[in-house]
Amino acid sequence: MNPFSSGTRLRDMIRSIRACKTAAEERGVVRKECADIRASINENDPHDRHRNLAKLMFIHMLGYPTHFGQMECLKLIASPGFPEKRIGYLGLMLLLDERQEVLMLVTNSLKQDLNHTNQYVVGLALCALGNICSAEMARDLAPEVERLIQFRDPNIRKKAALCSTRIVRKVSDLAENFVNAASSLLKEKHHGVLITGVQLCYELCTINDEALEFFRKKCTEGLIKTLRDITNSSYQPEYDVAGITDPFLHIRLLKLLRVLGHGDADASDLMTDILAQVATKTESNKNAGNAVLYECVETIMAIEDTNSLRVLAINILGRFLSNRDNNIRYVALNMLMKAITFDDQAVQRHRVTILECVKDPDASIRKRALELVSLLVNENNVKQLTKELIDYLEISDEDFKEDLSAKICSIVEKFSPEKIWYIDQMLKVLSEAGKFVKDDVWHALIVVISNASELHGYTVRALYKAVLTYSEQETLVRVAIWCIGEYGDLLVNNVGMLGIEDPMTVTECDAVDVVEDAITRHNSDMTTKSMVLVALLKLSSRFPSISERIKDIIVKQKGSLLLEMQQRAIEFNSIVDRHKNIRSSLVERMPVLDEATFNVRRAGSLPASVSTMAKPSVSIPNGVAAAPLVDLLDLDSDDILAAPSSSSGADFLQDLLGVDLGSSSAQSGATPAPKAGTDLLLDILSIGTPSPAQNSTSAVDLLSTADVNSNSSTALDTLSSSAPPQIATTASTGGMFDLLDGLSPSPSKEETNGPAYPPIVAYESSSLKIEFTFSKPSGNPQTTNVEATFRNLSPNTFTDFVFQAAVPKFLQLHLDPASSNTLPASGNITQNLRVTNSQHGKKSLVMRMRIGYKVNGKDVLEEGQINNFPRGL
Repeated sequence: MNPFSSGTRLRDMIRSIRACKTAAEERGVVRKECADIRASINENDPHDRHRNLAKLMFIHMLGYPTHFGQMECLKLIASPGFPEKRIGYLGLMLLLDERQEVLMLVTNSLKQDLNHTNQYVVGLALCALGNICSAEMARDLAPEVERLIQFRDPNIRKKAALCSTRIVRKVSDLAENFVNAASSLLKEKHHGVLITGVQLCYELCTINDEALEFFRKKCTEGLIKTLRDITNSSYQPEYDVAGITDPFLHIRLLKLLRVLGHGDADASDLMTDILAQVATKTESNKNAGNAVLYECVETIMAIEDTNSLRVLAINILGRFLSNRDNNIRYVALNMLMKAITFDDQAVQRHRVTILECVKDPDASIRKRALELVSLLVNENNVKQLTKELIDYLEISDEDFKEDLSAKICSIVEKFSPEKIWYIDQMLKVLSEAGKFVKDDVWHALIVVISNASELHGYTVRALYKAVLTYSEQETLVRVAIWCIGEYGDLLVNNVGMLGIEDPMTVTECDAVDVVEDAITRHNSDMTTKSMVLVALLKLSSRFPSISERIKDIIVKQKGSLLLEMQQRAIEFNSIVDRHKNIRSSLVERMPVLDEATFNVRRAGSLPASVSTMAKPSVSIPNGVAAAPLVDLLDLDSDDILAAPSSSSGADFLQDLLGVDLGSSSAQSGATPAPKAGTDLLLDILSIGTPSPAQNSTSAVDLLSTADVNSNSSTALDTLSSSAPPQIATTASTGGMFDLLDGLSPSPSKEETNGPAYPPIVAYESSSLKIEFTFSKPSGNPQTTNVEATFRNLSPNTFTDFVFQAAVPKFLQLHLDPASSNTLPASGNITQNLRVTNSQHGKKSLVMRMRIGYKVNGKDVLEEGQINNFPRGL
């Protein structure tokens, strides 16, 4: 026997480990002790076995491997003495888990100890089984555990009930074996046995429906009586916690009643009185009482109950919000978020307190309260709540402004009663927290402004005043620059003055000063400077008297370190200086931006192969809505939908400005996939998708040429001097003629030829008929142009008309915007589709479609699959 091992006690090892000053020194001590323990194990000395196992347990708690001592646990468990069994079972629970194969060897020892005459040995076996029981052990030892639930000693009954809970969790099929035994425990007077019996019944109810019905019919009244006795009992020192009699048993009983009352009106009626009694009699000045009240509220919300009791529960949560303890306020906010689905009005009464929680110093409480406030907002209180949140936005912490501003913008977009209010609130947010606002939010604001023609003058004046005060807010500056570029003449001439506005005088120079300040500020980014250049080009046409000053500002950007800015400055300077005859038509006011197209592109969750042609099915007063979710994937396994690239909301600015703000590259010879959705700038200027031969020239480079200094001017000279049409085919000027389609002497149109295909009726119902006509572009047999005609066969007008389509992965689908989103009675609208068949000649076209619209305010949804396309497409 190793003399060192036999003389080292557990306390000596602990002392030596704690004396180590470095991790390496500790590892050396542990390695030495493990080597001694291994030597002792090899000598099979029973006298040191319990000491070695105690050391191994301490080493295991330090995080070192101790697998070599697992068999020592089994040997100690098999020992006849209680001290050895105790250390053996403790090691078993600590060093092993249910995934260890060696655990199968202990099943027989456990069975013997469960039948031992010494109740303390039986208790050891039950503790071990309750901690590491596997499914196989549960099946083997369940009869012994079931028998011990009826044991004479309450401690054994308590441990047997806890062990039974573990068994039914592992093997749900054994649940029915414990139902009768568990119901007998509910009659116990001993609180320790009773609480474990309640927990066992709770597990059985959640696992087995038959057990749930059994306890619901046989035990509900008994449980209610037990809870009433505990609630009304006098002071009992052995169970009292902060003036509450056994709050742990209170909570367990309430949880079980919650399960029994859920979905059962009769059981819920039985427990209504006792729940009201617990809610009113329990004191809330101590944590134990608050815990009982919270479980009572949870139970009230879960059972089938009347509104009066739920109002009482919500009032308790309202009191919780005034508690100084952060944890209590947090759980109250969580519970109120669930309660709002049951009784919105009752929660609304605590709106002031909830708003105060938004200003709480604790970050988690602030965020949870903000989420709850967003759920409380409706059409009636949106103005008041938004005002409170914006007022707090001015003084809130910097790290909270991003969440707060995002939530305010979401509320304003969803519930704004009118566009002028929407614009006012968004300007306040941009003024206070513009640098925290995401791009899609201010993009949406520009779309709304574009659609509110009667508010253009009011908006540009409000933005002008705001940007003078809050020029450091980048997002506010961008929106202001865009509006001044578009509506600068309205700003100077005070067009569209509203009664709520104060008179103001803004000269053309003042407007240009704001724009110039934005481009010269050192912290302005590429996006802002690009928008400024476009705004200056537009203002040169709107303010001809100061066009020379504007030209000087543009010329300064020729020396920019950014190549994109250099190129734009040269091109725009050429337009201002030499091509005044085309400038006004080139920079005329943008048409109204299509809200439906923007909403589709903004919704990142919308599948790329699905396009919409009109507004989303949910209409929002201010015109900013989320795109509808679609599910058109009901195709065969071979026809899994392809996902062509789609433009996201982040591309909106590039489309709006015609400026390439990011560098994109494609492999040589590869044809870029067409964008799914409508490119706004291409629609406005009639630019088609570039051919593969032109893939080296960006579609959004307005006047891009190889030689920036000379060729850009040459292109414009050629254009303005009415050059022959053949010049438009050269590489240097082709993009320019496409850009200014209609200004060249004889623009060419795409010719279509090839075989003719008969039109088809793609879909027909009692109220709607869809017809497809087909044509193919010259030299591209894989592509088919489809014109869809939607005919209203009913006497009612269809509003918010949305057409959605999906195709298999071997097809690519592009949908243009429809002619209208309103389908009049007995009328029709059209929409163009383009389908590219990569398996042309091998597979026919197939398409699934869905149509949504409103009739007299009611949503209607129709869908189907189109399989009757002509052969050869």
